[in-house]
Amino acid sequence: MRDFRKIKAWQLADDLAVLVYEVTKGFPRSEAYGLTSQVRRVAVSVAANIVEGASRETAKDYIHFLHIARGSLAETQYPLHLAKRLGFLGEEEFSEANELSRQTFACLHGLLTAVRAS
Repeated sequence: MRDFRKIKAWQLADDLAVLVYEVTKGFPRSEAYGLTSQVRRVAVSVAANIVEGASRETAKDYIHFLHIARGSLAETQYPLHLAKRLGFLGEEEFSEANELSRQTFACLHGLLTAVRAS
């Protein structure tokens, strides 16, 4: 089993999940089971799927879970965008989450490329 804690894409995804939890603390209580829950779930899914993929025996399985992680990462974009439009997120919080998401995507893309080449 690969040590997921050493995978840079996982480290960034973990940071993104923590950031999402921090910025959603201020969301309205009425969104606890809506937007807050959704964006938190997909943010956690990114890191969780990297972990699951790292535990798989074959490169094919690993790549499968990295693709799922990439899809979850892309999915974080809309609830964050919507939260900004609704005034739940300020420009600074949105920009920070967006930049970390971009960095995570780039790193995850590099990991996918490396695993495919191995």
